[in-house]
Amino acid sequence: MSKINNPTNNNPIDCFKCKYLYITWDTINPRGCRAFSFKTTKMPSIVVLETSGEPCYKFILKDNILTTNKPKTS
Repeated sequence: MSKINNPTNNNPIDCFKCKYLYITWDTINPRGCRAFSFKTTKMPSIVVLETSGEPCYKFILKDNILTTNKPKTS
């Protein structure tokens, strides 16, 4: 699995797996994207798709997801 998003994939981008997603204290805009520096009520990848017409090219899989999916060795 690639660490960087494949924009040709038709699956929606899961921002919860992205290293740039953060949860804000703002009750009106609870989700944020550090890569594009904005806060929103929607998932940031949806906002990027709606405004640019392109999938998010800044998606990078979180490091902790990469390490938790590795098989355990004895």
